[in-house]
Amino acid sequence: MARSGNNVVVHVLVAMVVLWDGAAAGAAALPLPDLETTTTMNDTVTGSLSADFHLESCPDLHSMVRSAVQAARNQDVQITAGLLRIFFHDCFPQGCDASLLLDKTHPGSEQHVHPQNAGLNHKALQLIESIRDMVHRRCGERSVSCADILAVATSHAVNLAGGPFINMQLGHRDSVDPAQPWQVQTLPAPTADVTTLFNSFAGKGFVNAIDVVALSGAHTVGKARCSSFSDRTNNPNDDGFARELAAFCAGDGNRQHNLDVITPDSFDNRYFADLINRKGVLTSDQALTNDGRTAWIVNVFAHDQANFFQKFAQAMEKMSRLTSPGGVKARRNCFKRDAGVNIQTTVPACGLCLMHISTSRSKSLLPLYMWSVDRQISNTTSGNVCPCLLGS
Repeated sequence: MARSGNNVVVHVLVAMVVLWDGAAAGAAALPLPDLETTTTMNDTVTGSLSADFHLESCPDLHSMVRSAVQAARNQDVQITAGLLRIFFHDCFPQGCDASLLLDKTHPGSEQHVHPQNAGLNHKALQLIESIRDMVHRRCGERSVSCADILAVATSHAVNLAGGPFINMQLGHRDSVDPAQPWQVQTLPAPTADVTTLFNSFAGKGFVNAIDVVALSGAHTVGKARCSSFSDRTNNPNDDGFARELAAFCAGDGNRQHNLDVITPDSFDNRYFADLINRKGVLTSDQALTNDGRTAWIVNVFAHDQANFFQKFAQAMEKMSRLTSPGGVKARRNCFKRDAGVNIQTTVPACGLCLMHISTSRSKSLLPLYMWSVDRQISNTTSGNVCPCLLGS
């Protein structure tokens, strides 16, 4: 339900009073209002999404994924932050479709778009593909999309790090092409102010300030390259923490600093305590305490971890509803576009041949055309050999 501007002001004032009184008298933090239910422009097939989407077709999905994520975290706790970043950076540009996983050998790979996708966690990317291989061997080829595996792995990674379990919505299709660079560039920059953050998230249907602050709380784990906050280290002025950051980076943009300076490897609410103590690493993080529209939410989350967990899980579940039209049920390899042409299951087999005949006879299309003729079209309703072979 939408709230009036007056009601928002009341929430801000009451929350601040309770928190100030609580600091002196140990009062409980004010419970936050429920998240608004909104429909996003990209949410085109929400009706087909479900947390139980694979319950019958792949009943062991969660146990397989959790075991794999736990093993990976035992080797490197940064897996949680890596998966969170990959999930967010995949879903935000054009919906949750695993397009970010198409590797750098693919023309136009989103992984080439910097600074947004610089330094993605290679181990986390490899983990998704290894889980895909395991799941497809157990439940059948193309049984679960790479997008769904990424969502489930992210949920378990957060939970294993001490955070809430996220009821991710599943049933996503895998994209066959990367998002366009301009779409990737809609990801919020680490130098953004609160107004810019609001505008970026509103474009994806997140119109509630609580969503924005809760999702920013993902920075309670992980590290940031010094180049991501060079705007602070280059001009520290009288900011004592910025001077500490400048000394740490020592002019090396590739050095990495913990985003949460208190408990960097645990998913908790200490990140918000960092912000209150003026020790937010990224400009976009520290800005949350400098703006009255978000400062009160930071204060509430800093005093009430259960509240933060609830709002974070709800916002992430909402993120998992962002969808991308088209694609295939599941790629055979999360890093690669499947061999042959990936087309919608409603397109007749002959459509592929006729499409190539009518648009081009160039040699560059010949191998693709011959593959279609010789090996049948797997992504069609009939699965018949292309009729072009029969001279149609």
